[in-house]
Amino acid sequence: MRPLNPNMASTFPPPVMEARRWVEGKTFPDTRPLMNLSQAAPVDPPPEGLMQAMAEAILTDPCAHLYGPVLGMDDLRAELAAQWSATYGGTITPAQVAITAGCNQAFTAVMSTLARAGDEVIVPLPFYFNHQMWLDMQGVRAVHLPTGDDLLPDPERAAGLITDRTRAIVLISPNNPAGVEYPPALLAAFRDLARTHGLALIVDETYRDFHSSDDAPHTLFTDPDWDETFIHLYSFSKAYRLTGHRVGAIMAAPERLAQVEKFLDTVAICPPQVGQIGALWGMRNLGDWLAGERMEILARRDAIRQGFGQLPDWQLLGSGAYFAYVRHPFDAPSDAVAKQLVDDASLLVLPGTMFGPLRAAGGTGQAEATLRIAFANADRAGLGDLVSRLGALTV
Repeated sequence: MRPLNPNMASTFPPPVMEARRWVEGKTFPDTRPLMNLSQAAPVDPPPEGLMQAMAEAILTDPCAHLYGPVLGMDDLRAELAAQWSATYGGTITPAQVAITAGCNQAFTAVMSTLARAGDEVIVPLPFYFNHQMWLDMQGVRAVHLPTGDDLLPDPERAAGLITDRTRAIVLISPNNPAGVEYPPALLAAFRDLARTHGLALIVDETYRDFHSSDDAPHTLFTDPDWDETFIHLYSFSKAYRLTGHRVGAIMAAPERLAQVEKFLDTVAICPPQVGQIGALWGMRNLGDWLAGERMEILARRDAIRQGFGQLPDWQLLGSGAYFAYVRHPFDAPSDAVAKQLVDDASLLVLPGTMFGPLRAAGGTGQAEATLRIAFANADRAGLGDLVSRLGALTV
């Protein structure tokens, strides 16, 4: 075999695929079937009306099978601009919106306009593993910003990490994997920090539709010059159960999107047409349905918080959107705990070692001590079962 790109070879394997291998070939008792809370993705199909709109497009719209605009359907870009302007109280134009094949592609496209090998990007811990993987593969150094038990990044601490190679700060709110929501004032402080140092502030809001506040998650779009510093990322996957159709979005300066267009044209040419049709139909017709989905996720969040109140040896560090981030009570590292949960509790979750550096590699010990639970994939009865399984575990 010919030599591999060393950046690719040294990047860790996809964590969700790695976790799935832990259950391959194993059987689980009927009284305690496998509870898979590893991947944060809806397991149910989209609402029938949305699926019908997509099916009709496949059958009746010849354009649904052709290449579309590289930056996405004009109608979808305009709908996003209008709805986001109303929600956030700022001004967003269609020219500041691009559609991508999922939010991961949105991140890789934006990062490709910002950083090259040898540059640095500040990433809070625990990190989202796909962000870390892309930076590693590109030879961009992820400079880790540790967080305490509140899992909130500190702008002053971040300021101390900025060098002449720093190009951007990346935040996720509501956070994956930590579940915490970053307060508007905190996001504004990071925007001010980025602006002062001439950096980009990237905020991934994949889970914004499940934010606990009825108010806008932040005020960043109200700045008339928001696109000079702020870059917003979004995904339709969770809101409308379109994970397999790959539809995401970027909001940024038109000049940056002109560079994004180059990246997208060489990778996928255009985002999937049928997925965009579904996303647009969902935005126009499923407001009440999505509000109900949000309330159900918030109810499950409340249930997980109540459940961990019954587990005094476990510490719930963060909970929100799809995730609970917990400190386990065992001396063993989290990857060993996660594997034992499969065998002893028929439970698949992800260890903190997939979201941060090990202590031996300069980490704080947070990675070995924590687990991520995608609680939104279980109903409230299932979350009660989860608590029982965790309470019975001994390592």
